[in-house]
Amino acid sequence: MRRRRFGALVLVPALVLSIGVAPAPGGVTPPPGDIHNIEYYGTVPMSGMTSMQTVQYGNRDVLFVTGRFGLRSYDLSDPLDPVELGHLDSDELMLEGDTRGTFWQSESTNYDQKRKLAFLSRDPRAFSQAQNQGIAGVYIVDIRDPENLQLKLFHEVPAGHTTTCINDCQFLWSGGPAPNVDQPDDWIGRPIFVTDVRNPNAPYTYPDPIDTGRWRGETDYSHDVQVDNQGVAWVSGRGGVRGYWTQGRQWDPVQERYRIARAWDPVPYAGGELEAPYTMSGAIHNSERPVDGLPGQRSGVGQRDSERPFRPDANAGADLDLGYEPGELIYVTDEAFLPCPNAGKFWIASLKGSDQGQAWADDRAESPFQLETVGVWSPFEKEGSTDSGTCSAHYFKMKDGIVAGAWYTQGFRFLDVTDPTNPFQIAYWRPDGGSGNTTLWHGDVIYAGDSVRGIDVLKLGPGADVASASQAEVLAPQFTPAQAAAANRVVANLRPDPAFGWSCAVPADL
Repeated sequence: MRRRRFGALVLVPALVLSIGVAPAPGGVTPPPGDIHNIEYYGTVPMSGMTSMQTVQYGNRDVLFVTGRFGLRSYDLSDPLDPVELGHLDSDELMLEGDTRGTFWQSESTNYDQKRKLAFLSRDPRAFSQAQNQGIAGVYIVDIRDPENLQLKLFHEVPAGHTTTCINDCQFLWSGGPAPNVDQPDDWIGRPIFVTDVRNPNAPYTYPDPIDTGRWRGETDYSHDVQVDNQGVAWVSGRGGVRGYWTQGRQWDPVQERYRIARAWDPVPYAGGELEAPYTMSGAIHNSERPVDGLPGQRSGVGQRDSERPFRPDANAGADLDLGYEPGELIYVTDEAFLPCPNAGKFWIASLKGSDQGQAWADDRAESPFQLETVGVWSPFEKEGSTDSGTCSAHYFKMKDGIVAGAWYTQGFRFLDVTDPTNPFQIAYWRPDGGSGNTTLWHGDVIYAGDSVRGIDVLKLGPGADVASASQAEVLAPQFTPAQAAAANRVVANLRPDPAFGWSCAVPADL
């Protein structure tokens, strides 16, 4: 089995437990909490962050962060010490009729690395609007000068919880949340709407949505999209994960013929639901399929991506020496704010045999097609977690067999997934009173985005490599009463989604 290296390790004491506040490398004292095999370098304080990504400017990297505050940029000349460059405030994103509240949500903001554009998705609940009446769409922001972010325009789209670049950001796929009053009565959630941004000054949204009928024949919530190195766009939502070709001549297993795939008329590839038990009927949140490019065709390997610095390659997940084919496995999170036994988990599933159109079959209501579960991980039972706060999984990033995942009040967890049948924890970062939202790798630096505290700047400590090599899982302690109270205060500031309940909670004061 291959061994991962985490870059140049700082060989100084960095192990911090909940009972201590020993300085980490650089003399920085970590916040109170449960911390193991993590080196801490500081926090960029902010409240309400939702996503982050790096954009390359020559030899310089800039970190962009979206949240309820709008859009901010940070210089990464020293990756351990991000310095703010510019900002586009929430108030600048208000439309006619917006009178209170803040921007929401752009949960996985995408950036055109070539044209230097940011695409911020506007959820209809932004600025305290009603979900079934508010305006959804995408803001296009000129980020050519990261110190002077300029709003180009807002384009209304019938969906807007998330927006993802397709075909090198020539098109956008926008999905979610629950329907508007003007949309079909038989829709449970919003599907994907496609917007042509080849001319970013005149976007055009196609009237007919795609990824319809995803929940056993009914049109339901298409939550988010991640594109792999072969160009397959994976849509996660109620009803599981479904992958689509968006370019080239491809075999269509539904129509049983070859045809040209286009962003607005994609070709089904593979996918399915997760096996029971699960919540929200599948991978409601996001997914990653580590794979290299197809032989003789353009690959995304090593190319800067619009959503994460690089798309996960074939070696980002399972050890292929164990017999798995590149691209066979898909890694997903199932978000749900429920008591820990049933809260959303991190899943690894096999796509083998799912490329015959089963996820689009007409008989799914009677015979739903489920992907084979390979592995599952959750803090529950592993650590005797209480029902305080939430144990739900959220966004994650993958690199060299390690998953860096956010788990709301359970903080940030780092899993070795080289044996996908047995994902195990090698490090954790669980600051008291925080809410893990997303992560980002930048070399060996990990940015941990906390929607309450801000962005923690971390590295995996030497002990993580030891735990990985020994396959010895490290477990966080159960919450103390004080920690449980802090977690419950975080959850008290949320409210359930009116259509999907605690599977898509939103801030109480939105």
